[in-house]
Amino acid sequence: MSVLIHPLVTEKTTRLSQEGQKIVFKVTKDATKPQIREAIESTYTGVKVAKVNTMIMPSKPKGRFTRSGYVAGRTSPYKKAVVTLSEGEINIFEEI
Repeated sequence: MSVLIHPLVTEKTTRLSQEGQKIVFKVTKDATKPQIREAIESTYTGVKVAKVNTMIMPSKPKGRFTRSGYVAGRTSPYKKAVVTLSEGEINIFEEI
């Protein structure tokens, strides 16, 4: 099983990748920083990882209105990793 689930593409992560050599990935909950570093360097050739920062994003309440009324729920919590590259470049849009 792979440690990396998929790259996160938002306005903030796009700005991070343009300003610095930072790429944000959604990773498995039990992934450690050395495992994430190894997975990035083995998946993408010519890339060296300088630093990995991880954070667990909590679940958030979400609700929506339907024909029968209001339906309340929650989003799933997940772990994300901000990977700072020292060498190379990752273009996540080539894979799509």
